[in-house]
Amino acid sequence: GSQNGKNYTSARINTRDRFAFRYGRIEARIKMPKGQGLWPAFWLMPQDNAYGTWAASGEIDIVEATNPGSTGGNTIFGVLHYGGQWPNNVSSGETYAVSTDITADFHTYVLEWDQAEIRWYVDSILFAVQNTWFTTAAPFPAPFDKPFYILLNLAVGGNLPGPPSASTVFPATMEVDYVRVYSGNP
Repeated sequence: GSQNGKNYTSARINTRDRFAFRYGRIEARIKMPKGQGLWPAFWLMPQDNAYGTWAASGEIDIVEATNPGSTGGNTIFGVLHYGGQWPNNVSSGETYAVSTDITADFHTYVLEWDQAEIRWYVDSILFAVQNTWFTTAAPFPAPFDKPFYILLNLAVGGNLPGPPSASTVFPATMEVDYVRVYSGNP
């Protein structure tokens, strides 16, 4: 069957207008789906676009994976989007190959965020640190000095993973055991 003329549909949940935070630690225990064309993500977006539309007000990708357990293997990435409004936006991030199967087991993905630095961990292993970013609208530490809300989603297809293949099993599930936020500065 099809959904709105498309072969696939996907789900996204978020805390916009219900919960947003600034600074602290956020973590989730997630078991990634397996398959070509899948793009699971645990990420943050600005509650208010104080510095303009995307990506001038920032985006924080805590963990993403493309084609996990398929062509993407066990590679995850943590990325910041910032700079100007699209198309004058930039991004910077790191990829990391997790030592065990991200689709077979739960792993704990953590972001530590303070005014001057953002750190990414998987299973207590630090895999990325960023402390330089900017927005065209205000001085550092903008745009990552405002409250952000949480998103969890599993996209299907798109430019990054490409389309699903005949071997991709549906329905696909990104299993989330929990999300915890430890924030000292709302």
